[in-house]
Amino acid sequence: MTTPPISELTTRAREVFRVVVEGYLGTGQPVGSRTISRLAGLSLSPASIRNVMQDLVELGLLESPHTSAGRVPTEQGLRLFVDGMMQATAPSAEEQAQIESRVRGPVEDALAAASATLSGLSACAGIVLVPAREPVLRQFAFVPLSPNQAIAVLVGADGTVENRVVDLPPGISPAALTEAANYINARLAGRTLREAEALLHSEIDRGQAALDAAAAELIGRGLARWSEDGASRPVLIVRGAANLIDPAAAADLERVRQLLDEIEGKAEIARLLDSARLGRGMKIFIGSENKLFSLSGSSVIAAPYRGGDGQVVGVVGVIGPTRLNYARVVPMVDFTAQALTRLMA
Repeated sequence: MTTPPISELTTRAREVFRVVVEGYLGTGQPVGSRTISRLAGLSLSPASIRNVMQDLVELGLLESPHTSAGRVPTEQGLRLFVDGMMQATAPSAEEQAQIESRVRGPVEDALAAASATLSGLSACAGIVLVPAREPVLRQFAFVPLSPNQAIAVLVGADGTVENRVVDLPPGISPAALTEAANYINARLAGRTLREAEALLHSEIDRGQAALDAAAAELIGRGLARWSEDGASRPVLIVRGAANLIDPAAAADLERVRQLLDEIEGKAEIARLLDSARLGRGMKIFIGSENKLFSLSGSSVIAAPYRGGDGQVVGVVGVIGPTRLNYARVVPMVDFTAQALTRLMA
């Protein structure tokens, strides 16, 4: 069913719809016609309100839970409300001060603090997609496994050690493996993987690389593999997942379990957040709009933050139930993204 634009709803329908959505987001409970009829400014009888609500049900904007005579917004209804009716509320001075005071200092600490602060202020799970960082080479070695494979051992400048099994070029000798490792340690140490790749290709092109063809091919293949792995490896900080288990959610333990499983699948969430990074603007995913959260019925609000060159480097946001205070949380996420951008500048 195609959701109608807000302009196609009558004034009466818009007002009833707004009251139902705001009431549901505030309490988590279905909103009935009697509740709406008691509100000042709505000169409608309960019967008239019921008729309007039924029209909204037929439009796919409201639905009736089996256990209640009241109505709640559908995901399509929430999308219409967020895009066309929501009146955003800027973070209070106290909230802004709390975010600013936490998002400072070393970048790594500030990113973790941003996630934790958003979680505390929104009562959701705070999430930060961290800029991908390439290791800086300190030492490299090849350990032969067979005539066709070897273990490549990379030691980073920060002391991290990573191993990869690499396929060897046909006919490469043990001496060539040693030659390749010596070249990396002598010429490429102290550089990032991208810088090492660029220097290797430059020296090969100029005929300055003291390597035979097999060793040069092996080094190029290994560096490319590490660069690809590093670029695709998600670095995701999640804080406050316990906030998602509120009294309302606890009544549906299977939904809670599903949501926590989804949060544990950080690679999938990182790919979801990456769409916010690539889109370069605020993203709001409501429930099944994204297949990752189609079972748990959760929403994601995410905003990109930028580095000193103005380019998007990461994403900050929250994960929560579809029944969250969008008008309050959306500006809060945006303010946190701005604070991170100022820190990175």
